[in-house]
Amino acid sequence: MFVNHNGIQIYYEVKGNGRPLILLHGNGEDHTIFDESAEVLAQQYTCYLVDSRGHGQSTSVAELHYQDMADDMIALMEKLDLNDVAFYGFSDGGIIGLLAAMRCDRITDLITSGANLTPNGVKPWLKRFIQGMYFLTKDPKMRLMLEEPHITRDELQNIHARTLILAGSHDAVKEKETLQIAEGVPNATLHIIDGETHGSYIVHSRKIADLLAGWLSQR
Repeated sequence: MFVNHNGIQIYYEVKGNGRPLILLHGNGEDHTIFDESAEVLAQQYTCYLVDSRGHGQSTSVAELHYQDMADDMIALMEKLDLNDVAFYGFSDGGIIGLLAAMRCDRITDLITSGANLTPNGVKPWLKRFIQGMYFLTKDPKMRLMLEEPHITRDELQNIHARTLILAGSHDAVKEKETLQIAEGVPNATLHIIDGETHGSYIVHSRKIADLLAGWLSQR
């Protein structure tokens, strides 16, 4: 299924019944990374598995900007009339979730994994890899990560959703960056997952389903 926003077709799939739960992937991925976790979560939630613009089955674009991608998510919630939304975003999806929650009261629970506030919030080895990939490919997805985001502490203060900030103990995002997010979002909960990398507990894994279901049940 698709939602149209300013000429961009945003693809999504729906699984399950219950409270709406949006699952948003990271850079260079698509909704299928959540296939395994959605099987678990669909038993309690209506899962919306979304492809960001420029990814998967959504419209390809010449330029990518996180704010535009956040606007897409807000438009999707508005056009589907979703309220009391739980929003989970991994990596780029987490950045998009932060930006959307700043301006959208439809999100009442926000969970992010491996999000960063600035391009320098990732570890040096990843920054070098992204620079190399962009040099070789000129891929707008790589350029996006080199130039954005630029999220301030004051902006994080505008998030009023109940918030859980996740990262692996061996994450590609600097730990101090994760701590800054957790400290900046009012009353956010921080959980560093021992032994996990950036996406080891998320991509084609049911571990993230158990984490989400457990935290969301604490409302």
